[in-house]
Amino acid sequence: MKFLAQPGGTLTGEIRVPGDKSMSHRSVMLGSLAEGVTRVHGFLEGEDALATVAAFRTMGVQIEGPTNGELTIYGVGLRGLQAPDRPLDMGNSGTSMRLLTGLLAGQPFDSTLIGDASLMKRPMGRVITPLEKMGASISSGEEGRPPLHIKGGRTLTGIHYDLPIASAQVKSCVLLAGLMASGKTSVTEPGPTRDHTERMLRGFGYTVEQTAGVISVEGGGCLQEADIDIPADISSAAFFLVGASIAPGSNLLLKHVGMNPTRTGVLNILELMGADIEVIDPREVGGEPVADLRVRHAPLKGINIPEEFVPLAIDEFPALFIAAACAEGTTVLSGAEELRVKESDRIASMAKGLSDLGIVNHPTPDGIVIEGGSMGSATVETFDDHRIAMSFAIASLRSTGPISILDCDHVATSFPGFAELANGVGLKLDCQ
Repeated sequence: MKFLAQPGGTLTGEIRVPGDKSMSHRSVMLGSLAEGVTRVHGFLEGEDALATVAAFRTMGVQIEGPTNGELTIYGVGLRGLQAPDRPLDMGNSGTSMRLLTGLLAGQPFDSTLIGDASLMKRPMGRVITPLEKMGASISSGEEGRPPLHIKGGRTLTGIHYDLPIASAQVKSCVLLAGLMASGKTSVTEPGPTRDHTERMLRGFGYTVEQTAGVISVEGGGCLQEADIDIPADISSAAFFLVGASIAPGSNLLLKHVGMNPTRTGVLNILELMGADIEVIDPREVGGEPVADLRVRHAPLKGINIPEEFVPLAIDEFPALFIAAACAEGTTVLSGAEELRVKESDRIASMAKGLSDLGIVNHPTPDGIVIEGGSMGSATVETFDDHRIAMSFAIASLRSTGPISILDCDHVATSFPGFAELANGVGLKLDCQ
């Protein structure tokens, strides 16, 4: 499938984007390992999250739904999973693979994790290294790439691990392995990353200690059933935050958006660029902060993005690169080497597409320099990356001609119904 995005338009009205992908993954994992029945509301029915559901069904967990974002999980307890009779296919989901590696490292059975062509190229050494320090036995393909073969029956011992780079997935992997380990498992992160794992563990009644950047859990506890209400994903909202900011005449209300402080870097960065974003009715739902966001068109200016905001906006940078392309002046990003190992090398992928559209940019090993300018018409590649596809769809709001966007099938991994929702508020997007 490809998108053909016609130029121009404004974004108006109100929408609620799908549920948070990070929380959807974790709700299935922890609900499956809990005692009792967990009910999830606002679940993201995208391919990535559904791959997590399928994996736990393969390991004997009864899961009803999802139906209209509702999911019922009949937990089997920390040690109640059954040996899978086939490799667990994570599709395109790096989150599923990295977190499940931690959860499976201490199980009594062997397991194998695979994925689609894109995921099979992504490095997993960053989770294998700490897990092996805990006593896990994991073999992988060349340079730590999948498939991952996890040997069961290993006794895990809690460790302290200093994360070499800020990564919520690595942190979560180690903490989840710690549930099955003896003693205390702790992680020090060099900068704040999304804390959905810690918050949701507490929501399932598991004690998580957090002091001065050190997060720790004691092994051998018990997860209790919970009701989980998942807010709209700020990563999905980011495309519309950028779109309404760059398109003259836009006035868009985004409903029930997750405002977790470890995820709001996109708001901080856009506001530094001069965006007009109003936070309405901030509230807490199920332990997570939520608000409605009103965004109106505003002239943006290029900035040096503060490095402290980088881990708080790591998934939103493809959309932010479009904002930078439409801003007056130069935007400089550094400290974002994590973008090189996402679903695609997002620095290289976005740099090529921007160049094709006539935007001057200079990639660096850990970031990019983008000169604001006028975007023309082009055919751009997505490198099978859902966020690249949606970012260039939003770019059409300010392009001078149509943008043809190739290989958009993966949009459904995180944002099913993106084209319909976007067209409903003013984008001119044709799926072909």
